[in-house]
Amino acid sequence: MSGLNTSLTCILCPMSCVLELTVEDGRVIQLSGNNCKLGPTYAEKEMINPTRTLTTTVEIEGARIARLPVKTQGEIPKSMILECIRDIGRIKVKAPIRRGEVVLENVAGTGINVIATRDLS
Repeated sequence: MSGLNTSLTCILCPMSCVLELTVEDGRVIQLSGNNCKLGPTYAEKEMINPTRTLTTTVEIEGARIARLPVKTQGEIPKSMILECIRDIGRIKVKAPIRRGEVVLENVAGTGINVIATRDLS
């Protein structure tokens, strides 16, 4: 059985290497094009289990601005981004709130919390 040949641009360092890789049976079996040691790690993760940190805003009551910037406290599966956005969109927080404070626990059942990224009073 022949593997899937593909390319992607590594985003882990400023070199932005174009990685050429072959994926077979759920793992990267061949990789070239990386100019640093981060490329293989990035390729494996991006091809097998891509994740992202989600940043967005939520409505806040009693603050000088109407929206509070928030982000996931860790990476979530890329396939669950829309579900997480829907879950986050349902919440409204009240001022005052501190940076790092959890505004939503276990977003969309991922086990990852959503936290405030700035203080608002």
